[in-house]
Amino acid sequence: MLLRFEHGAELEREVRRLPAEHYNKIHLLFARSHSDSLMIPIRGMQYLAVIDPEEIVFVDGQGPRSIELAWRDFHPGGREDLRTPVAYTCIYYEDKGHHTMVRLQGEFYRALELFEGRQAKSSGATITPLGPRGD
Repeated sequence: MLLRFEHGAELEREVRRLPAEHYNKIHLLFARSHSDSLMIPIRGMQYLAVIDPEEIVFVDGQGPRSIELAWRDFHPGGREDLRTPVAYTCIYYEDKGHHTMVRLQGEFYRALELFEGRQAKSSGATITPLGPRGD
């Protein structure tokens, strides 16, 4: 199934900071997906987040399939450790995006936790036999 989302003209952009645990969870879940994109429903807001290697876009689930805002240009390399927030650029494509951002970061994190909790758990470590020892 191919879904397409479009956005209008860029209205504004601002640099923001994403808490480390949010960024780390996004990165981990996307890596586990083994796909080009990952869709996370944000049920508390009736929004859909679409994660790809370049950005995260947010679409109002009640309206047309247009991108309201996007998070791009993540800079995890500027951190001294994995607990430091990650700078990113938030780009607004619709006026209501500013209102949405007030709740989005927290609600998105809750949606990520819910998504992670529903994923199949791994069976643990994988043991790879190395062959006979030459003792």
